[in-house]
Amino acid sequence: MNRREFFARLTTGAGVTVSTAVAVRAARAQAAQAPAAVDSSNLFAMDQSASRPVRLPPKPGSRVVVSAAERDAVEHRIRCQCGCTLDVYTCRTTDFSCQVSPSMHRDVMALVSGGYTAQEIIDAFVGVYGERVLMAPRATGFNLLGWAAPFVALGGGALVVSVLLRNWGRPARAKTVTGTRATGPTDATDDELARLQAAVRDDR
Repeated sequence: MNRREFFARLTTGAGVTVSTAVAVRAARAQAAQAPAAVDSSNLFAMDQSASRPVRLPPKPGSRVVVSAAERDAVEHRIRCQCGCTLDVYTCRTTDFSCQVSPSMHRDVMALVSGGYTAQEIIDAFVGVYGERVLMAPRATGFNLLGWAAPFVALGGGALVVSVLLRNWGRPARAKTVTGTRATGPTDATDDELARLQAAVRDDR
């Protein structure tokens, strides 16, 4: 290879390298200007892997003891675990991008087919997920404080208001004015009152 061929190849290689760099830079600039794709299917950060199997063996000679309305009521009491704040029934019938609520619904259906009652289905979900799966905490143990506190506060406030209104509307007791007969009932006789008035006059 002579010197002319060497410089010719060197120039060609440099041109290819520069062209490639320019193309890469242009592609990056175009990508930066393009609007980012946003998933608007759900406003919450959904965890599609949050569902856990809730399985119980069918009862011997099992028959369905839960109606469709009772099954829907059960799903209204169970919270979907995808990260939203909805119950299973509402989530699966309004957010079709969620994969967790349909999975939990299938577990409910399997338990219904297995002959389990509504309360037994609720207990099965609590056994797997804990009480966080419930839309409302159970009224047992420490949870009783949360259930009772509003009623206790309301009753106490009503009692305080009642006492204040009763004292506010009570007329002031009549007071005995010096030198006059008391307006209220008294055990003193007329003679005793006359002597008392005389003693008051003498002190003046």
